[in-house]
Amino acid sequence: MSLFEELIEDLETDKKIVKSFEPKESLSDQIFEGSDGDFSMRDDIRKRLLEVSDDFIESLSLEFFIHDIVLTGSLANYNWSEYSDVDLHFIIDFDEIGVGKSNSESLKQIFKEFFDAKERVWNEKHNIKIKGYDVEVYVQDIKQEHVSSGVYSVLNNKWLVKPERNNPNIDDRKILEKGESYAKKIDRLVKLGKKQDVRTEIDKLRKKIKEFRQCGLESGGEYSYENLTFKLLRRNGYMGKLIKLKTNITDKKLSITQ
Repeated sequence: MSLFEELIEDLETDKKIVKSFEPKESLSDQIFEGSDGDFSMRDDIRKRLLEVSDDFIESLSLEFFIHDIVLTGSLANYNWSEYSDVDLHFIIDFDEIGVGKSNSESLKQIFKEFFDAKERVWNEKHNIKIKGYDVEVYVQDIKQEHVSSGVYSVLNNKWLVKPERNNPNIDDRKILEKGESYAKKIDRLVKLGKKQDVRTEIDKLRKKIKEFRQCGLESGGEYSYENLTFKLLRRNGYMGKLIKLKTNITDKKLSITQ
């Protein structure tokens, strides 16, 4: 396949991903049952997610109170698609771990890094699919702001934030153009990374993309073009490419080959 053909194929894939952001008429009938906006999680799905939760909690090897276990993201909303994941969030209170409410911000950061590492190990170790959707676990501090227009409590079997179907104005062209701009920056770093250490540049770009997305979430919510651009980069593999690049450079720097 020529470079031109690859570019055309990538563009078509990106267009397909952007089209997947359009809201559906109903929630996924593989996860929920009901109609006319009155949906509840299917019993077999809920039971299996609780089993998955038990396995993840056991892997933490740490005792703490689980305030809730929730499903969030596109599968808890009308913008689900073939690219969706089962985003399972475990809600805990970092202040309740260890020394109580005197926990410093630095100690909370240590907790966050610990849970981040546990999430990553569990997600990489397991390949669990629910009706074809990958399961991704995440530990969330109860005080952490999480922007989502659909949140379902798996633990208590009820909606915490009930999704509403709307018709957002999704600017395909703007998302594709911004996504292409970031993709070119990432491709440039991949090329440079073969010759030099670009880890600082990688961190700067990841921070820029994160702040870009957060700004969109705060001003326009889940359907902001900033958040949808981030989702495009994640679904077409470019965010993963950026993370893998830093790992490869680090491994090379720490290795002795001769």
